[in-house]
Amino acid sequence: MRENTERPATITSGTNELVKLEPAAVAGRVRALLDGGRPSGTVPPLWDGHAAERVVEVLEEVV
Repeated sequence: MRENTERPATITSGTNELVKLEPAAVAGRVRALLDGGRPSGTVPPLWDGHAAERVVEVLEEVV
C-alpha cells in the first residue's frame, strides 16, 4: 500500500484508484469492493500484453 502510483494511466482510465492510507479509508473502500463496488474503467492504450514484442521490434531496428 502506498500513497502514489507509477502508473497514473490506470487512475485516468478508471481501473485503479488511490485511497488515503488511513485505516478507516482503506477499510471503507475494501467494504465497498466486497459489496460489488468494482472499478468499471477501460484498459489503458497499449496495455495489450504485447509490450515485449514492441520492444523487440524497436531493438531490431536499432541494432
